[in-house]
Amino acid sequence: MVVRTKSPRIAAARREALEEILRGHPADCGTCIKYLNCELQSLKQYIAEEEYRPKGPARLFAVDNGNPLFTLDPNKCVMCRRCLRACRELRGVGILVEKITPDGIPYIGTEGDLPLARAGCRFCGACAEVCPSGAIMDKEELTRGRNRKTALLPCRYTCPAEIDVPSYLRFIREKDYPSALAVIREKVPFPAVLGYVCDHPCETGCRRGLVNAPVAIRQLKRYVAQAAPPRAGNTPAPPTGKKVAVVGAGPAGLTAAYFLARKGHDVTVYEAMSEAGGMLRYGIPEYRLPRDILRKEIADIGSAGVRIVTGARITSLDGLTGQGYDSIIVAIGTHRGQKLNIPGTESPGVLIGVDFLREVNSGIPVTVGRDVLVLGGGNVAFDCARVARRLGATVKLACLESRNTMPAAEDEIEQGEEEGITIYPSRTFRRILTENGKITGVECLEVSALSFDEEKNPQIEVREGSEHVLSADTVIIAIGQRPDIPEGFGLEGTSGGTIAIDAYSPAAGREGVFACGDAVTGTSSVIRAIASGRKAASAVDSYLGGNGSIDEIGVPTRDFPKTLGRCEGFAFLERCAEARLAPGERLKGFGCVVTGIDEATALNEAGRCLQCDLRLKITPVKFWSSYQ
Repeated sequence: MVVRTKSPRIAAARREALEEILRGHPADCGTCIKYLNCELQSLKQYIAEEEYRPKGPARLFAVDNGNPLFTLDPNKCVMCRRCLRACRELRGVGILVEKITPDGIPYIGTEGDLPLARAGCRFCGACAEVCPSGAIMDKEELTRGRNRKTALLPCRYTCPAEIDVPSYLRFIREKDYPSALAVIREKVPFPAVLGYVCDHPCETGCRRGLVNAPVAIRQLKRYVAQAAPPRAGNTPAPPTGKKVAVVGAGPAGLTAAYFLARKGHDVTVYEAMSEAGGMLRYGIPEYRLPRDILRKEIADIGSAGVRIVTGARITSLDGLTGQGYDSIIVAIGTHRGQKLNIPGTESPGVLIGVDFLREVNSGIPVTVGRDVLVLGGGNVAFDCARVARRLGATVKLACLESRNTMPAAEDEIEQGEEEGITIYPSRTFRRILTENGKITGVECLEVSALSFDEEKNPQIEVREGSEHVLSADTVIIAIGQRPDIPEGFGLEGTSGGTIAIDAYSPAAGREGVFACGDAVTGTSSVIRAIASGRKAASAVDSYLGGNGSIDEIGVPTRDFPKTLGRCEGFAFLERCAEARLAPGERLKGFGCVVTGIDEATALNEAGRCLQCDLRLKITPVKFWSSYQ
C-alpha cells in the first residue's frame, strides 16, 4: 500500500513543483487519448488528492499530423527532455533539439522545423515511448482498439506463425545468416519455401510502408535461406515413448510432424501421393517453387526424425489406432476441385483446375487447346492460366470478383498480365457452349454487385442485357477446392465441406484425433497452413502430457543495438525491386520467374527496417498505483 506523507511543507513543495511542470498544459484530461495511460495524470493523482487543474496561459502551438507514424502536439509538452535523451543517447540519431519561439516559449522540434522524415528520423518510436504527456504519440488510427504489441509490431503479429521479423532482419544486417535462419526456423520448418511462395501478410502490416514502402520481407527470407550454410540440426528432446500418425504430407502436416518430432515423439507421416509436399508439390507450379528447394526442406524435416511414408492412402483412422498410435493428426488438404452448376460442364475439354495442375506437376503429358478460358479469380486460377500459357495456349481468365477484389495475390495477377493473360473481371457464367461435341465458348453476364451470405455463397446481381460469349476451345474451372474426407475417418464435417473441430482447439471430435490445414480452414495460404500445423502440434503435445510449447530450442539472441545512428535520407531509401525473368523467357518453360536478390541488396533492404521492437525493450513506466 502507498503511504502518503501528511507533512504540510512536503505536500506544498510537491504541489509547487507540479504547478511548474504543468504550467500551460491543456486541461483536457477527460478527452485526451492518453487518458488513464498518462504519467502526468498519475502524478496529479498522487500529489493532489483533490481535482487539480493546470495554471498559466495555454500554449498555442499547431498540432502536427503531417508525419507518417506520430502526432506531435507541443501544447502537451512539459519540457522534461526525455525525448531528446532517447533520440540522442538511446538511438544515436539526435534529430530532436530544444528550441524557443520568438515569444520565449520553449519547445522540442527539429532543426529548421523540418518534418521528421526530412530531418533524418529513423522512426524507431523511442521518443513516443518515453514521452510522459502525449506530446509525441503514435497516431491514433494505428493503435485504436488494438493490442499494444500487435499495433507496434505488426510484421510479427500479422504473420500467422508469428515469426520474429525484426530480430532476423538485424542478423541479416550483421551478415549473421545462420542466426537469421535459426530465428525463422523457430516458428516454421519451410524458410526457403516461404521465401518463394508466402503471401507475406507481414509486408502489408509493415510500418515502414507508412513512411514510403514496406520492407521486402519475403525476398529477405528467401535470400537468408540460400545464403546460410546447411545447418547441423539441433538435438531433439529425449524420446517420450508416444507415437503420432499424421495423415497428409502437405505444409500443415509436415509442420506438425516436425515440431512433434523435436519434442521427442515418434512421428510417422502417411502420404497418398508418390512424393511428399501436398499442394506445394502438386498444386504450385515449378516456375513459382523450384522442386529442388522443396525437396531439400522436406529432407530436413525427415532428418529431424520424421518418418514419411509415401504412396500410402489412409481410408480409416481405426487402422492407425490399432497400430498403437497415441494420437492422429488429419491434414489431408483440399484436393477435390469444385464444379460449376451450369450446363456443359461434362463436355470434353472442360478441366478441373486442381486436377489439371496435379497432372502437369506430376509430369503427365497434358494437352490443352489453342484458346483456353480459365474460370476463377484466385491463385489456383492464375496458376492454371499461367501453366496453360506455357503449354502454348492463348489464355483468358474470367471471374466473379472485380479487378480490385480478386482473391489472387497482386504479384500473381501482375505476372499473369505480363505473360499475356487477358482478364475479364465481374463476370458470371450461364453455360458452356458446344458445337459438334467441341467447346466454342462460355456464355457470360456482367456482374453489377457481388456479396456473400453467411455460408459464403455468392449473392450476384447482373447487369440487364449484358449477355456475351467468351470464346474458348478448353475451359478450366478453378473456383475452389474441398477436402476429400474418407467416410472411414468418422469425422464430422461442416456445411462448407471441411472437417469440424472444437471452437478453441484443433480436436476433431474423436479421442486423440486432431485436424489442421486447409482441410479445416478451406483453401488458404501456405503460411496459414503452417500456422495451423503448429497449433495442432502444440495441442497434441499437451494431449500426450507435454507442456504444449513447440518453438525450437536454442534460438540465438543478440543484444539490441545501442544506437541506430543518424542516416540522412533514411526515410527515402527505396524498396528493392523484384527481379523477374522477361515474359518472353518465362514462356519458354517452367524456370523460376522471380530471380532473387544479391547480398548488397539484401543488406540495404534489411537496413530499411524501422526495428519497431526496440521500443518494447525500453523499461515501461510504472504508475504510483502499480506499487503495492
